Amino acid sequence: MVLIKKYFLQKSMTKVMVDEYLAKQFYNAEYAGVEIVKTPIGTRVIIYAGRPALIIGKGGKTIKQLAQMLERYFGLENPQITVTTVENPELNARVMAFRLAIALEKGYHFRRAAFITVRRIMNAGALGTEVIISGKLTSERAKYEKLKEGVVYKTGAYLEKIVDRAIAIAMLKAGVYGVEILITKPIKSVDKIELREEPKGGNESMVTVTNVSFVEESQQKQQPGEKQ
Repeated sequence: MVLIKKYFLQKSMTKVMVDEYLAKQFYNAEYAGVEIVKTPIGTRVIIYAGRPALIIGKGGKTIKQLAQMLERYFGLENPQITVTTVENPELNARVMAFRLAIALEKGYHFRRAAFITVRRIMNAGALGTEVIISGKLTSERAKYEKLKEGVVYKTGAYLEKIVDRAIAIAMLKAGVYGVEILITKPIKSVDKIELREEPKGGNESMVTVTNVSFVEESQQKQQPGEKQ
């Protein structure tokens, strides 16, 4: 039992170290995450990024060097690396955090860059987002700027299911800027309230407030032939 725990713990620690290394080396490529799968012929490494070409390199030179690094320093046996794009980069907190950090390093004003980031996330269909930039923004004293739009869960089960969170660091002449982004994914929420209008035909039109989950449950339990 102890050996089994040690195996899975070591496996998780290796993934965390590889993830931190890739995030530090390829944040310009909008690195989003990594998956490590053990196969009979070696180790399959799937890297997700917004700009895969920067990880692959010219003629695959960068990815070959990365394979040697993963095998030598992280103990991955015969790593086979695959680099793929992120399906919805505007809904990936890590990609958007790195994009915002890169924009700050290029000289964009922090408030303008934050507004653009919020607009792109919400236009992608997110239920809500929160962008926080901290550092020496307007004076020698460090402070933070927070922009929020929509619904952002901070506690409960939704925090693990539909909220994506990421942080990034921007190196500027004024010092280090910290970036934190939270994104509420566009998944139907159980506690969402909607207004439903009764069908016309009665003497008066009435508007009722119902819970989405309760309506779906009642429709499933309704017997055939019954009227609503």
